[in-house]
Amino acid sequence: FMLHVLPRGFHRIRHYGLLAGSARRASLALARRLLDVAAPPDDHTPVEPEDYRPPCPCCGGRMIIIETFERGRQPRGPPHAAATNRETDP
Repeated sequence: FMLHVLPRGFHRIRHYGLLAGSARRASLALARRLLDVAAPPDDHTPVEPEDYRPPCPCCGGRMIIIETFERGRQPRGPPHAAATNRETDP
């Protein structure tokens, strides 16, 4: 265990070697080629979900979004019964 502890006055330096900053990709490719190792598959493509709708907390089915509200805004309630509209207008 003590072989991994640096003596007093020494500092661990992590920014050099095969995994150094901008040369990392080229160094790893060279090492893989020299060792005759296959490159890992490129899985950096983001996977789009097939169904973006959130699941229902009760049944687990997909919910249908009817309306979304702006941030900080509350949904309106139904109109008052005393308010007139074209149906209640005499």
